[in-house]
Amino acid sequence: MTERPVAEGPGPRATRAYVLHPDRREADARREPRLALEEAVALADALPGMEVVGADVVRLPKAQPGLLFGSGKVAELKERFASAEIELVLVDGPVTPVQQRNLEKEWNVKLLDRTGLILEIFADRARTREGVLQVELAALSYQRTRLVRAWTHLERQRGGLGFVGGPGETQIEADRRAIDEQVTRLRKQLAKVVKTRELHRAARRKVPFPIVALVGYTNAGKSTLFNRMTGAEVLAKDMLFATLDPTMRGVELPSGKKVILSDTVGFISNLPTQLVAAFRATLEEVLEADLILHVRDISHPETEEQAADVEEILEELGVREEVPVFEVWNKIDVLAADARAALQVQDARTPGIHAVSALTGEGLASLLSAVSTTLDEAREETEILLPYAEGKRRAWLHDQGVVIAEKQEEEGYRLTVRWTAQQKARFDAV
Repeated sequence: MTERPVAEGPGPRATRAYVLHPDRREADARREPRLALEEAVALADALPGMEVVGADVVRLPKAQPGLLFGSGKVAELKERFASAEIELVLVDGPVTPVQQRNLEKEWNVKLLDRTGLILEIFADRARTREGVLQVELAALSYQRTRLVRAWTHLERQRGGLGFVGGPGETQIEADRRAIDEQVTRLRKQLAKVVKTRELHRAARRKVPFPIVALVGYTNAGKSTLFNRMTGAEVLAKDMLFATLDPTMRGVELPSGKKVILSDTVGFISNLPTQLVAAFRATLEEVLEADLILHVRDISHPETEEQAADVEEILEELGVREEVPVFEVWNKIDVLAADARAALQVQDARTPGIHAVSALTGEGLASLLSAVSTTLDEAREETEILLPYAEGKRRAWLHDQGVVIAEKQEEEGYRLTVRWTAQQKARFDAV
């Protein structure tokens, strides 16, 4: 059991929370329970108004249908929660509606599972209209599977979803018909927003700038790298899901080539299926990329496992095999000198791997040079015939700088172009 000091200070009293990580090692041998617990505590710390006063790994050889844990463990935890005056228990894993109801009654606390906690964090962080709608839609899909509480004071205070609840709140049964009506309304609103963003995306296809997308596990340093490369001031904190809504900025590479850099939401293991579905439209920005930079926290003890989680989500999204992917091994500044030296040797020997520190800028020049070289590669030469009436498309080709020869014929302009597959796709959209 891990006890944590309680912060003293002015302001409203925080909700006293306790984090439990069920050790299902047989179900997920890839994860070290202690590190999984640390991640769960970091998730809890990312939610305002929360004071995590303790955390523990609980062995769970077999989940019990009614109470999740065995009766002996439930009784032991009940005493612990009562003595520590715990108000909220966060279970780092799935909890069925029946288990939640029974445990709340047994422990006299409110209970939140991993999905509910991540939804709360996303609700707190969403800033754009689309982000807010996506979180609400995901939350309603989650709520519909259980008779949840009504919206509470937390939602009014900070845009939360009301799973945590508050003093004096009474638990009521959700009206499923009202939820279904709300879902229908949100989907209509979201469809309009997505349509507008698709128009923006179509407009970008006509602009002669390649797209470079940053992806990675949450807290890997994507936003810090984004700020370093663009000079922007996107929120970058040592916190899970510090940024949620995607951001795009123009960047001029050392070669003079201009690209659009896109910072996306961080991934995490066991990301709720409701959120994967709701944020698919946002994550599809990655599908438009000419190059993907997979940012990894190379100092994390489970960096390989985190990388595997990111790769699974990219595969689920349907990222094309022909899109090049660089692994950006970030945070080398916190490594010991010998470990950093070994990484830099591997960086030099392995194509597609770049050891950097987004915080100090070390290794960034080499990364940017490789980005420029890659985006200039894989070009094919071909001839096309454009009717004279298609002057706009001809002008686009010249703006792109891909025309290497041109002559006028009776039917129109015959152009010899040298371009990438992405440029050809954008030309087809003009």
